[in-house]
Amino acid sequence: MSRTGGYAGQYLRVDLSSGEITAADTPPALRLGYLGGNGFGVRILWDEVSPAVDALSPESDLILASGPLCGTAWPTSGRFEAIAKSPLTGIYGDANCGGTFGPELKRSGYDFLVFTGRANHPVWLWIDDGRAKLEDAGSLWGLDTVETEAAVRQAKADDRIMVACVGPAAENGVRYASIQASPNRSLARTGVGTVMASKRLKAIAVRGSRPVPIASPTEFTRLARTMHERIRRNEFYPSISRHGTSGLVPVVNEIGRFPTRNFQSGDFAAADRIAGETLRRDHWVKDTGCFGCPIRCDKVFHVTSGEFAGAVTSSLEYETLNAFGAAVGNDNLPSIIRANERCDRLGMDTISAGRSISFAFELFEKGILTKAETDGLELRWGDYHVVLELIEKIARREGLGDLLSLGVREAARRIGRGAEEYAMEVKGLEIPAQDGRAQQSMGLAHITSSRGADHLKAFPTIDETGSPNEVARRYGADFLPDMANPHATKHKPFLVKDGEDFGAVVDSIGVCKSGGTFVMAEVYWPDLAEGLTYATGVETTADDLRETGERIYNLMRAYNAVHGITRADDRLPRRFKEEPSPSMGARGEVAHAEEMLDEYYALRGWDAERGWPTPDTLRRLELPDVAARLEALRHG
Repeated sequence: MSRTGGYAGQYLRVDLSSGEITAADTPPALRLGYLGGNGFGVRILWDEVSPAVDALSPESDLILASGPLCGTAWPTSGRFEAIAKSPLTGIYGDANCGGTFGPELKRSGYDFLVFTGRANHPVWLWIDDGRAKLEDAGSLWGLDTVETEAAVRQAKADDRIMVACVGPAAENGVRYASIQASPNRSLARTGVGTVMASKRLKAIAVRGSRPVPIASPTEFTRLARTMHERIRRNEFYPSISRHGTSGLVPVVNEIGRFPTRNFQSGDFAAADRIAGETLRRDHWVKDTGCFGCPIRCDKVFHVTSGEFAGAVTSSLEYETLNAFGAAVGNDNLPSIIRANERCDRLGMDTISAGRSISFAFELFEKGILTKAETDGLELRWGDYHVVLELIEKIARREGLGDLLSLGVREAARRIGRGAEEYAMEVKGLEIPAQDGRAQQSMGLAHITSSRGADHLKAFPTIDETGSPNEVARRYGADFLPDMANPHATKHKPFLVKDGEDFGAVVDSIGVCKSGGTFVMAEVYWPDLAEGLTYATGVETTADDLRETGERIYNLMRAYNAVHGITRADDRLPRRFKEEPSPSMGARGEVAHAEEMLDEYYALRGWDAERGWPTPDTLRRLELPDVAARLEALRHG
């Protein structure tokens, strides 16, 4: 079998300061040790972007990377990653995206792109079947993301071009600005769009026709077809395919895990008004989906009447329904559609934007912020007009919006007066729409995530509503009943670690893990190992992949360690530990967090005092240079 299947075989390094573009072979050591996606990204960050480099300086790298299954017949194979030091958190940052851009990049001849430097004027990168050049973007600067994509396609007279671009929020330096990629997908979290705009890089456009090489095409196609069929037979397929992630709203609301009014509670009385069934009944236009996806969980929605008539959006996810719905006490669904549309066009993460606004609302409620500090706005729960106005102010960095554009951690630090108590963040990243008081594994996952508070690094769905059959199938009966109990803490460190290692692999090979429970329920370690063996020609076992996932996740932690992250940063806001949730279905608090963290560190092979990977762990994972650097820091 060939040993080069699954990869385009080359990458591009673009020095924006000089305008020099260099193509080189994708290093075998990178392919074999890190797979692709965030594996490639974290290795490059470790090698090239030190703690002395500011996230928005010319010396900071931006990496866009696909993986070996991206663009193939494997189900949900449309994903790719953007990786950079985060301007929001100051540590490792990444964002994952679906759609078609990732496969198109690979078909254009490149596995990944590395951008360094800063252009002396706005530019965009044009990649046409292996040929790359920088174009002037002076006329594009200031356009929103939809306008930018249209202008790029018009410039090349080709509507098939896939575009990844930034909008006004990134140009203005909003710390959580996104990169929007065709068609209307978001590389949303950690401010990767802000990094891109800091380099005066407005857009990346790709067109490719090269097939993705597969080492054993007959066997790979047979297995991929089997995976598609298994996904379609899954018991959750009809609901996820019909509603997408918006179908989660009533489920998580019932168990008290739906953050409401800045996490003051975990259930929203009007949840049914913003749930997936209402969204489909009143605003659905059509189903869409990412490259290679049998689920087609994405939808297009249109508001046809009322004050928001004409608002059109797609990729309206569970997280956004919470961020601009329950999180701010808003049950006006058309206004949420408008909010999502505006964030997409402005290029801004809906989670961080919504959390920043709900943070401000609670500060106003508590009397910490006054009208003199809010540009005269009354920040009242449920006032969607104020929410929409603050979205625009944040993108322009105007008035209160300038403060909120920094994220809740920095905004709280600047406000003082006890504001820190209401900043719902971990390591500077705003907590997404899960309340760990109702699901203990998710509370731990928020603590340990490599990019700050996050649900998708570990993605512990198995105990969300209790799945004993899935626990037994995946881990064995010895893990029952506690692993399936969302309120129990037993076995949850193991669940989180396994999910993080698996997620690191999934994010590196270019497939999706957020289509309901499908990826881990139907496509698990042995299936991915078999698929990669056939795709790449490299014999791969489940144990091999587990070790690779560990290597990637440990390198992320080591990168954060050299940036000063220790056990002291692995913590939730006081609210989750000391304020019992009033919601039915919630346990009350994230219980025994320190004990869970001790067990998690032991499972990982990290020291209990700092929470850093030990030298033995790093050497086992073939990271001797990383071990040496951390040892020097320990004894420095």
